[in-house]
Amino acid sequence: MVECTLKSDEKKKKKILPIFFDVDPEDVKLKTRSYRKAIPKHKKKFGSDALKQWEDALVEVAHLKGWEVKGKGYGERIESVVGEVLCRLNARNVDVPECWVEDNRQIQRILETLEVDSDGVRFLGIHGVGGIGKTVLAKVVFNEVSSLFEGICFLNDVRESSQHGLLNVQKKLLRSFVGPVIAENIKDIGEGMNLIKKVCCTKKVLIVLDDLDKQEQLEKLAGKSDWFGSRSRIIFTTRNLKILYTQVESSSEEVPNQPKSILDYEVHNMQFSQALELFYKHAFRRDSPLDGYGHLSEKIVHRVAMLPLAVKVIGSYLYSHGHAVEQLFDKRKLWEETLEQLDEGPVEDVQRTLMISYEGLQKKEKEVFLDIACFFTNEDHTYPVIMWSECNYYAHSAIGVLLLQSLIKINDDKKFLMHDQVRDFGRDIIRKEYPLRFSRVWNYETAVQLLERTETKKDVEALSLTSNGCSRNIVPKELAALPNLRFLRVKGIDFFGNFKDLVLKLCWLSWEVPHNKFCAENFHFVSLAVLDLSRSNIEDDWDGWRQFQMTKNLKVLDLTGCTKLTRTPDFSNFVSLKVLILSALITIDDSISKLDKLEELRLMSYMPGKLDKLEELRFMSDNVVRASCRTMSDDMLSKLEELRVMFMSFEDILRVFGGGSVVHSVTP
Repeated sequence: MVECTLKSDEKKKKKILPIFFDVDPEDVKLKTRSYRKAIPKHKKKFGSDALKQWEDALVEVAHLKGWEVKGKGYGERIESVVGEVLCRLNARNVDVPECWVEDNRQIQRILETLEVDSDGVRFLGIHGVGGIGKTVLAKVVFNEVSSLFEGICFLNDVRESSQHGLLNVQKKLLRSFVGPVIAENIKDIGEGMNLIKKVCCTKKVLIVLDDLDKQEQLEKLAGKSDWFGSRSRIIFTTRNLKILYTQVESSSEEVPNQPKSILDYEVHNMQFSQALELFYKHAFRRDSPLDGYGHLSEKIVHRVAMLPLAVKVIGSYLYSHGHAVEQLFDKRKLWEETLEQLDEGPVEDVQRTLMISYEGLQKKEKEVFLDIACFFTNEDHTYPVIMWSECNYYAHSAIGVLLLQSLIKINDDKKFLMHDQVRDFGRDIIRKEYPLRFSRVWNYETAVQLLERTETKKDVEALSLTSNGCSRNIVPKELAALPNLRFLRVKGIDFFGNFKDLVLKLCWLSWEVPHNKFCAENFHFVSLAVLDLSRSNIEDDWDGWRQFQMTKNLKVLDLTGCTKLTRTPDFSNFVSLKVLILSALITIDDSISKLDKLEELRLMSYMPGKLDKLEELRFMSDNVVRASCRTMSDDMLSKLEELRVMFMSFEDILRVFGGGSVVHSVTP
C-alpha cells in the first residue's frame, strides 16, 4: 500500500479501493489513542523515514472512496465491492499521444454535457474541422469515464473501416461485448443491428465511434436510444454536421432526462499558449524554446492557426530537419524558409503543412509513407516491415523518420496509427501524381476497373481487391499486365489459369480463399515473402500447398482463423520462414523442427514437442488454456525474449525466471 501511494506518476499508480471493516475512515487518520500509542514504538523500531511513509499512506487511503462495512449486510456489501472491481478491471484505456497538451476546459465541458450520472441514453456528437483534435478529446473522455460502465468499446476510424463494409465494423463493435466467435458468425447488417440491440439493451454501455462521415454508419452501429440500457452514452466524432440530425429517439415510453435529439459539442481551437506548448514539445522536445527561437515559434504557431495536427507536424519537421542541417548552417534559416512556405497558402490549410513535411522525405521514406496511408493504418507493422526490407526500402530507418516527423505512430500492439487527415493527404498524392494510372489501388471499384483495362500498367505496385460478397475471378492476363506488383490483397477471389513466370516481384499475397477447390497452375512466386491465408476456407487436402511448397523465399505464413484446417502443411521447404502463425490446429507437422530461422511462433493449440532446434526463436504465444512450458527445454527458454501464455503454473514460473532465463515478459 505504501508503494502504491508513493508513485508520483499517475499512470504507474496502482488503484486502491479501501474497505473499512468495522472501523471508521477517521480511525486510520492517526487520530485515535491506539495509533498515538503505537507511533513511538514503530518509530524506534523502524526509523522516522519508514514511519513517515506509513503515516502518509494511511492518511491518503482514508481520503479514498471506499466502503464502510459494519454490523450486518455483508452480502450486499460484497456484491457492491465485486461490481466495482469488475467495472475497474473492465476499463481498457485507449492510447493518447504522449506529447498531447491537456485542454481541461474542453474536457470538462464534454463531461458536463454527457452527465454520466443521469438516467436515460445520451448521444453526443463531437464535431469540428479536420486536425482540430476531436479524436484525442474523445479518447481522453473515454479513459476518464470508462470504468463507470458495464460494457465499453472505442471504434477507431469508422470512415476508413466502412470501406470494407459496415458489416465488418459491426463485427468489431460486437467483439467487445460477445467475443470474436459470435461476432464473426453475423451474416448481414440487419442481423448485426439486432444483435447489438439484444446484447446492449439491458446494459449500461459506453461506445465511441470515431470519424463518422455518413448517417448510415450511426444508424447501423448505434440505431436508437432503446438499443441501450439506461445511463448508456454513445459518443461519435465527425466533420459532417448532417449526422447530428440523425433520428435516435426511441418510439418507446418516455424516459426521465432522455434528450430528444443528439447532443453536440463543437471543438474549438487550442488557446495560443496551449498550441505554443504543443509546438515546443515537438520542435524542441522540451517545454520551452531554445534561445533565439521564441519569436519564430510564435509566428509559426499563428500561421498554422493553432490547429493541433498542423502544430505537431510542422514542429516535428523542424526538429528532425534542424538536426540534419545544423552542422552546415544556422538552422534558423530553415525555420525562416518554412515560415515563407506556410505564407504561400491559406492559414487553415493543413495540407500545405503536410506537404512541407512530405517533401522533406527521401524517396524510399515516401514509398513507406504512401504504403501505410493506403493499406496499413491500424495494422500490425510486422508484415509490412518484412515486405519493405525485401524491397530494399530500409524499413526501420524509414519508420524512424516518419515517427520523428509525427506522420505515424506505433501503439503498444505494434500497429501503425495515422491521423485521418494525414492518411487522406497520402492518398491524395497518389491520385494527383498518378492520374488514371495509380501506383497503389485500395478501392474495390477502382481495382476492378484497372484489372479490366487491357494495357500493361507498369506503375501499379500494390492492389487491394476486397469486398463483402465479392465473387470475381482473376485470370493470368490480368496479372500479366501488372509486372511491378509487389503487394496483392484479395478476399473471396478465385485464381483461374496458368500463372507461370507472372508478377515476379510479388512480395506479399494476402488471400482469403473462398473454398477448398484450387484452380490455378504454377501458382508460386519467386519473390513471395509474406503469405497470409488467414480466415480462409481451406481444408487439409487443399491443393494449394503443393504449389506453395516451391516458394523458397517465404518469411511469413499466417493461418489464423482457418477453422476447417486441422493440421499444418509440411514445412520442409519453407526454410526461410521467420514468422509462423497457426490457427486451432490439432496436428503440427514434425517438420517444424527444420525451421531453424523461425523467430516468432503463435499457437492456438498444444505446443509441439520438437522446438529445441529453433535456434532463432525469440517470441512465442500459446493461447491454449492448458498451455505449459514443460515441453520446452531450459536452453530454449533461455533464448526467448517474450512468452505469452494464458495460464502458467508456479513450477513453470520458477523455470522461466529461476533458471537464468532472459525472458523480458511473460504476458497473458
